[in-house]
Amino acid sequence: MRTSSPLQMLGLLAALVTSGMYGCATKSGSGTGDERIASEERIADPAIRDLTPQDVGAPTSRTSPGMRAELAARNATGEVRSILMDVLFDFDQATLRTDALPVLEANAKRLKEEGAKRILLEGRGDEVGTSAYNLVLGERRAKAVRSYLKQLGLDIDLRTTSYGKDRPLCFEHQKECWQKNRSVHFVVKE
Repeated sequence: MRTSSPLQMLGLLAALVTSGMYGCATKSGSGTGDERIASEERIADPAIRDLTPQDVGAPTSRTSPGMRAELAARNATGEVRSILMDVLFDFDQATLRTDALPVLEANAKRLKEEGAKRILLEGRGDEVGTSAYNLVLGERRAKAVRSYLKQLGLDIDLRTTSYGKDRPLCFEHQKECWQKNRSVHFVVKE
């Protein structure tokens, strides 16, 4: 076995220290050296509120006619006009608006009068954002409605579900339609 002289060891140590000082692009050692380039190339994300479709006002839909018919059938409660009004929400919100409280009170009164036993509260979102986000938002909206109905003393089986943006009530690509889809829809099951 060959032994190294102290002079050879000192030379090896000097080479390692020198390569360590010049081999790292940042002083902290946590970066890749591309921080300056990344900060110059960063593109600001626009707020989701600023996104508008190109064809606002056009009565077109992004859903095929066959799919619209199927979704309309699934969303139907069996009545031409529902006796219960939908509860509308603001963009990206799950808190009840002040104009929703009288709607909920009227719906609760009507449900008591009709003797309903089981209601499905369908939470929805508009077409802005991801499907996953809108599913969670729709569920939070449905739970907010259920909580308020319980506070009003409605003692029936209130179930919640969320369809997010995947089962809209309105299919048009317009702001009025988006508002209708930011809602909780009542479906009487029994």
